[in-house]
Amino acid sequence: MSTRTFRVTVRGVFDGLSAEQRAELLERAAEHDVLRAAFTPEGSLTYDVAVRPAFTFRFLDSGEAEEDILEATERAEASARAWLEQRGYGYKNLRCTAEDLSQAPLGKRQRREAARKGF
Repeated sequence: MSTRTFRVTVRGVFDGLSAEQRAELLERAAEHDVLRAAFTPEGSLTYDVAVRPAFTFRFLDSGEAEEDILEATERAEASARAWLEQRGYGYKNLRCTAEDLSQAPLGKRQRREAARKGF
């Protein structure tokens, strides 16, 4: 069986931040800019609190079977919750989306290369 790669996105909104917490997030905003966004095993957080209180975590996970995406999604949500709670940041409206890259449609260049190789 081959290993499947999953991209999991956890979105939410900061809620009830104190002035100190907001200042801390603003101070570290450059580290969490969308231009640094990446899917990583430990999770990559992006936000722009100066514009709106929303945030996005991006996780990279893997599994053997299609059903493993459910566990990957649960792990990602638990990791996001833990990160927020360890720092005392309130949050609401968490929602997760996950993609199995083995099921993702091929881009135009990938289709051309696959056709050239006879797949």
